[in-house]
Amino acid sequence: MQRVTNCLIIDHDKVLLLKKPRHGWYAMPGGKMEPRETVQESVIREVFEETGLKITNPKIISIANIHKPSAKPPKDDWMMFTFVAHSFEGALVETCPEGELEWINLRDVSTIPTAPSDRIIHDYALKHDRLLYAQFELDEDDQLISFKTQDD
Repeated sequence: MQRVTNCLIIDHDKVLLLKKPRHGWYAMPGGKMEPRETVQESVIREVFEETGLKITNPKIISIANIHKPSAKPPKDDWMMFTFVAHSFEGALVETCPEGELEWINLRDVSTIPTAPSDRIIHDYALKHDRLLYAQFELDEDDQLISFKTQDD
C-alpha cells in the first residue's frame, strides 16, 4: 500500500494548488510518505519541498482509500491523508519541478480541472467542519469509477 499526504493551503480567500503537467489538473501539494514518518511530518515536509512554505498546525480533513485495479501493486492501493493549513512561513518557490504553483480563488475551486477524487475532497473540506472518510475506485486514466463516504 502506498501512503500519501497532501494539503489545501488557504490564505484568506485563496488556496495554493499545483497544476500538474500530466493531466493538466490542479492538485494539492504533497506526496509519498517516507518510512518512519508520521502523517503530520510527511505533509509538512512534502509541502515545504514543493512550495518552499513551512505550514504550521495542519489539520487533517480527509482520510481516503484509493483503489486502482488496473495498476500493479503497490500502486493499485493508496491511503491518502489530506490536511488544511491556514498558516505558514517562508516564501513561495519560483519554480517547482512537480508543476506550476498557483493561488486560486476559493470560489473557483469547483470549476478548475482536477482529479475527480480531489474535487470531492475539496468540496467537502470547504463546506464542512468535520473529517471526511472516503473510498475511491479509479480507472487506468485516474477517472472515478465509484466512491463512497461516511455520508453515503
